[in-house]
Amino acid sequence: MTKIGRILIVEDDSSIGMVVRAALEAEEFEVDICETIGARDSALASASYDVMLTDVVLRDQDGLASLAPVIDKMPHMPVIVMSAQNTLDTAVRASEINAFEYFPKPFDLDELVLAVKQANARSREHVDGDHETSFEANMPMVGRSPAMQDVYRMVARLLRNDLTALIRGESGTGKELVAEAIHNLGHRKTGPFVAVNMAAIPSELIEAELFGHEKGAFTGAVGQGIGRFEQAHGGTLFLDEIGDMPMHAQTRLLRALQSGSISRVGGKANIRLDVRIIAATNQDLEALIGEGKFREDLYYRLNVVPVLMPPLRARPDDVGLLARHFLQLAVKEGLPTKTIEDDAIMLLRAMQWRGNVRELKNFICRLVLTSREDRISAVTISSLNASSEIAAEMVAGGCSFESAVSQFLQDHRQRNHGRERVYARALAAFERPLLQMILSQAKGNQLQAAAILGINRNTLRKKLTEYGLAGGRGGET
Repeated sequence: MTKIGRILIVEDDSSIGMVVRAALEAEEFEVDICETIGARDSALASASYDVMLTDVVLRDQDGLASLAPVIDKMPHMPVIVMSAQNTLDTAVRASEINAFEYFPKPFDLDELVLAVKQANARSREHVDGDHETSFEANMPMVGRSPAMQDVYRMVARLLRNDLTALIRGESGTGKELVAEAIHNLGHRKTGPFVAVNMAAIPSELIEAELFGHEKGAFTGAVGQGIGRFEQAHGGTLFLDEIGDMPMHAQTRLLRALQSGSISRVGGKANIRLDVRIIAATNQDLEALIGEGKFREDLYYRLNVVPVLMPPLRARPDDVGLLARHFLQLAVKEGLPTKTIEDDAIMLLRAMQWRGNVRELKNFICRLVLTSREDRISAVTISSLNASSEIAAEMVAGGCSFESAVSQFLQDHRQRNHGRERVYARALAAFERPLLQMILSQAKGNQLQAAAILGINRNTLRKKLTEYGLAGGRGGET
């Protein structure tokens, strides 16, 4: 039977190699497999291949670092990269050598086979995909989860073109970091990166802020002003919180995107500019369009390449990497050096993080600043978190701890207790509801409740018995 193409797999994990080989052979490909760079070079010297699949970390060398001479000699052979080193660095390095596709492990086998078929078709057509751009390994994003792999792959695809991108995601997910990565790793990296937050500019000033103004254009315009579009000439303009842009400014922005030129407020001359536009929002733009608050034609101009940033709760595997990353950043900012225990990471993973990565970063900084221990444990985190929740509930209820104490003392006097045994009565009044709250938070688990409180479990049992609260579960479930 005639084979449709010849494939070389460079993979030192024999189980992965066997599975991929079997899948490709089932599609009538002829497949050879090797486990080292030396064996790869020997195979390429003795045979002609239509497509090569390669791992990154191999026994003898780096699979990507050694690819440059191979691609120089065989520019028509597409290369597909498979890697367990699931970082933005790997995705960008794969893009740098003009890899046909990048698959983080574990990958979908059907998607890999489809990519091989597409690469084989391109190889047969002798399409030259050579590029000359190289990138600096200045990676601003952290994470190896499947959700972040999708982001990395999209970033890598945006580096060699000027397509407009719309980054969407909840507040605190790192949308500006993605915009910076597209700029700093792409061919515009020598140009300026100008970021504008639409929500931070008064509606009446936003057009002048973006497009500039001429002298006397409005009250207070004592001279000519250069807008953010002109400042970003030759580089990237990042329009953050685009959903907050007023309608009159949206119309002017649409005109600029359509024509590639702007005019300053109060001016008549058209100024042609070379600017890449990246926008971001945490709002539902489709809903705003339905409400008449966002132009549908502008939406389609901006949403050429959508990039979706996942919330932190959708990537719990990244929490540990992020926590350790923020600990390192804290040291650079002059805070004490801390390490974090595995049980602390497990507790962080279980938290909701409604503020996403930004909230986690702030929480780690607060931990470093307030904890006395050099090693952050689950007890450290639980104690801080419990204190924060209690304080938040007091503030939400319109009272502080001091006012609660003041109210207690007033009630104490009114009940004719005078000042007798104030400490004992105050402690009892505070301790019993505190134990109830924490025990409820721990769902009756005394071991977890003791960890949150930062006390010994035997001490907790004694207090629960004293206040008639005994009956919770004794250990982990």
